[in-house]
Amino acid sequence: MSTTVRSYAKINLGLRIGPPRADGFHELHTLYQTIGLHDEVTVRAKAAAATRITMDCTDPRVPTDARNTAFRTVEMALEAMGLAAEVHLSLTKNLPVQGGLGAGSANAAAALLGLERELGTALPGPQRMALAERIGSDVPLFLLGGTVYGHNRGQIVLPYPDLPTMHCVVFAPTVGSSTPLAFKAWDEQVSRLTPEAAQDRLDELSRVYASAFACTGADSQTGASGAFGTLDAGHKNLQRSGSLAGNPLPALVRTGIANDFEEVVFQQHPFLRDILHALRGDEALGESSAMMAALSGSGSSLFGLYRTEADAEAAQARTAGFAGRSFKTISLTREAYWSSMFV
Repeated sequence: MSTTVRSYAKINLGLRIGPPRADGFHELHTLYQTIGLHDEVTVRAKAAAATRITMDCTDPRVPTDARNTAFRTVEMALEAMGLAAEVHLSLTKNLPVQGGLGAGSANAAAALLGLERELGTALPGPQRMALAERIGSDVPLFLLGGTVYGHNRGQIVLPYPDLPTMHCVVFAPTVGSSTPLAFKAWDEQVSRLTPEAAQDRLDELSRVYASAFACTGADSQTGASGAFGTLDAGHKNLQRSGSLAGNPLPALVRTGIANDFEEVVFQQHPFLRDILHALRGDEALGESSAMMAALSGSGSSLFGLYRTEADAEAAQARTAGFAGRSFKTISLTREAYWSSMFV
């Protein structure tokens, strides 16, 4: 017997970077959104006298030992449970490596959930979240799903009212982006900012997020009232009308939310700006425009969010001349995320 878990990706709807901290990390404020693109993690586990973990992966670039976050997660989870087990992880890789989509962190969360189901033992919620924080900054968000606010170094997460299901195009260039190098470049570029000014920028983004979601409630058409239901229901609603009434995203976009990493990653890889323009579209040229288009995380993947499937298809067609892969998908509400996670 085994358990297969869909390891869904995320995009960042705005990301602001604070000053370096004494522990070497940076303070971050971001709004995560899970999407339908995914790897698959298959877990096979049984109790044993001593722990033994093995792993295989369809992508030879991905390590299959303790360097892998999913592998380390199983080690740490068994220790936290006080159990020994023979565990095999099999990772079917679809998401890009170094793509800014949280693939490795999503794999870790999926491995944890699969291990719990295989052994019939689940860590208490707070202990599970604490373990996720130790593994990596993006891991906790994948234990929530949907629309998630992240701060501190991104690992302190809060579930936000879900944005409605939206059509999404993700473009993954052939060139990856290193998160440590992106942070290094950011530090070199923004050293002119005092710690106080940098903190003010973070606080400003928190206020933007709070005000954009302040109108959500039982009388509005937002995820706070459960009005957007499941993945299928949301998808059919979009196909029928393209209506996004009550969606806070346009309000967020009007405030000028952006991903700070764009300032440095686009300097390192100028062609990414051209891909972003293709995803955005140009209404002056008669092209349908994205509701929002941005770099995800530290890159190198970029995404666009669209009102209709036809708009998403047109954007995908505009990226055809660039080196890389494009994916058409949809955003996942929290309910859709959890209801479709286990294969």
